[in-house]
Amino acid sequence: MNYRTPEGRAAQVRKVKEALLASRSAILTTHINADGDGAGCEAALSSWLRANGTEAWIINPTPFPETFHFAVEDERWIVPAGSARARDLCDQADLAVVLDTGEVPRIGRTRDLIRKLRTVVIDHHQPGAQPIGGVSLRDPTAAATGELLYDLVLAADGPWTEHVALGIYVAVLTDTGSFRFSNTTPGTHMMAADLIGRGVDSEDVYSRIYGRARLRKYQLLGAALETLEHDEEYGIAWMTVPRDAYEALGATAEDLEGMVDIPRSIIGNKVALLFSKATTGGIKISFRSSGRFNVNQLAQQFGGGGHVKASGAMVEGPLERAIEKVLMAAREMIAHDPAEVLEEDT
Repeated sequence: MNYRTPEGRAAQVRKVKEALLASRSAILTTHINADGDGAGCEAALSSWLRANGTEAWIINPTPFPETFHFAVEDERWIVPAGSARARDLCDQADLAVVLDTGEVPRIGRTRDLIRKLRTVVIDHHQPGAQPIGGVSLRDPTAAATGELLYDLVLAADGPWTEHVALGIYVAVLTDTGSFRFSNTTPGTHMMAADLIGRGVDSEDVYSRIYGRARLRKYQLLGAALETLEHDEEYGIAWMTVPRDAYEALGATAEDLEGMVDIPRSIIGNKVALLFSKATTGGIKISFRSSGRFNVNQLAQQFGGGGHVKASGAMVEGPLERAIEKVLMAAREMIAHDPAEVLEEDT
């Protein structure tokens, strides 16, 4: 049994492949606070483009996550968005590639840098209200944006450099929760098997991403756990990341990775929330669903979005008011679920 690119993607894959190979210098970017899918795709695509003779530079709206530096072939390809070099590279480039998001607000200050460039979007999220234009490869049924990139490299018949395979594996591994989430399909495992066959060391990758962390991550988790609350009636659990602890520990957005899975794992829980104050003063919210509830729809009520079971949003403070509004919306969603009513009647 071999992996096959879904027929519905073939035309998009072909157009994006042609656009990428026609470029001489490309800027790669992803969403604010890049995760493993966005960062892994940037690592893979930068290696693939350069193997095809195209300069590729990674310029993100927020710093490239330290956890995923190992996946990038050459760290000199990562350029801070606020630097003069980033501006010069964008002025000289002929293409921008936006990975793992298709929404204007999600690429932050990078938007101004790439505004005049032809754009390619490769993303697996549900479309939102402010889409980025250009040639696109979008499919919400894909397990990860890394799956779409795999389709692209497969269609181009390589080249499969070490970091192309590694970056795609990182992307798929992280966005499927180590192949635990319901977006994992037989095709996902076939893809992973192929990448391992191409040289990816699955044990080493897992160890680098999940098997190590700075002490401050756990110290911050300890502070957040003291805020853990649970609404047993509605099945909602939430935590808040204390800003004073965050600043005192010198924490970064990477230290919050996976924290929302704590309230998500409570028995009987349906919706999990993590609140944290951003440096801009707004309140960042991570939404997770433990079952059938579509937290993407919930996040969209607050200008956010993402996946059915994992989404995010940014709202204005103060924190107490933000928590109150989001909890009210979550309770409303759960209360009006037909299945909930049926369970109460039986």
